[in-house]
Amino acid sequence: MPEPSLVALIESFRRGTITPVEYWDEVAARIAVWEPTLNALYAYDPETARAEAERSAARWKRGEPIGPLDGVPVTVKELIASAGVPIPLGCAATMLVPAAADAPPVARLREAGAIIFAKTTAPDLAMLSSGVSSFHGTTRNPWNPERNPGGSSSGAAAAAAAGYGPLHVGTDIGGSIRLPAGWCGIVGFKPSLGRIPIDPYYVGRVAGPMTRSVADAALAMSVLSRPDPRDAMSLPPHDIDWLDLSGGAAGLKIGLMREAGAGLPVDPEIAAALDAAAGLFAAAGAEIVPVPPVMDRRILDGIDLFWRARAWNDVRLLPAERQSRLLPYIREWIRVGETVPGWQAVDGFNQTLEIRRRAAALFERVDFVLSPTNPVVSFAAELASPLDDPARPFEHIVFTLPWNMSEQPALSLNGGFSREGLPIGLQIVGRRFDDLGVLRLAKRLEDALGPITDWPAPPPV
Repeated sequence: MPEPSLVALIESFRRGTITPVEYWDEVAARIAVWEPTLNALYAYDPETARAEAERSAARWKRGEPIGPLDGVPVTVKELIASAGVPIPLGCAATMLVPAAADAPPVARLREAGAIIFAKTTAPDLAMLSSGVSSFHGTTRNPWNPERNPGGSSSGAAAAAAAGYGPLHVGTDIGGSIRLPAGWCGIVGFKPSLGRIPIDPYYVGRVAGPMTRSVADAALAMSVLSRPDPRDAMSLPPHDIDWLDLSGGAAGLKIGLMREAGAGLPVDPEIAAALDAAAGLFAAAGAEIVPVPPVMDRRILDGIDLFWRARAWNDVRLLPAERQSRLLPYIREWIRVGETVPGWQAVDGFNQTLEIRRRAAALFERVDFVLSPTNPVVSFAAELASPLDDPARPFEHIVFTLPWNMSEQPALSLNGGFSREGLPIGLQIVGRRFDDLGVLRLAKRLEDALGPITDWPAPPPV
């Protein structure tokens, strides 16, 4: 059967037209065919998943589901703790210690009845937008396995595009949900900082849903956004009707950001898809306003140095033998952090505050911003970044990074396809805390563009 949406799957369980066991068996069969090529999963446990599906099927038969996601197979990025499962951070240097407890997103999913059947792969220290990892190996893009899925939520994006169930949860500190979403043709939603509680928390770090539709992401938000006191940066609980995606674009002022201000230039095919989307919004009654970039060279380089210093602090106490297991690209990138003086690290961090200032000024003028998600259509699966140069590691995250630092909601969805048949991601950004507004506007664009009907088929058995 065609891969159902999350919304449709829950309705099918309710009506009894498919059971959680039958659906799980379909997902497991798809994984068996796809996974040798994609390498998207870590800690895959199909036996426990099927046993949980049987218990869920019995609950649905009695009319007693335990939550809104009862029986839904879900993956969670390996950085998000699940009790008893080590967190390798995508890195062969990491000491493998089982996690003591479920992190907030995992706890919320379990409470809602979801079946967490696997974790998904990430690159070393989650500091690459690539599927290359010294621990997991190379994760590939289902649209073309010779191409990169992006990262750092690489396995989650590949799993979503390949149909490993309807919901996958990633994390994002500079684009790690949206960049792979863009390259894999899915919806990746980075909510406002603190909207989804997470532990450990950090400046700009969020968790978010990765799905095949905006409505599925919204349904996931109704579960993931529930409060958890462990996140000291989390937002106060809000009564948001996540499933109300009504409303149009008429009367909105949408900023069109064609250039990022630094980094790689935008591929012409991406620029064409961006302009086409802006035209759809204009036809629906929105005012399209060209806006300048938020980023510049000094900001990007400053944040790069700050992150190098932070990453070096994370690995400096590891024995030299363990440090040598890091991906060579990451090892070279981190080593610079050892010599970054304190004043320069502070100056780099202060660039996050400059982004906030510029973003706030921009959103005095517009309601939303429309931009590319990625500046390039694709890059080779074996590369650590589009340039594959640790001296210039973040030239491709310039459209996504600002909104982590400004704490604003941002969503990537598929805006079309390149001549090669590869997805083109477009990004919608909203004001701080207007998460529902971003989902609603994204739904309007998704409806106007039409759904993807020819998702990648598994390779022949």
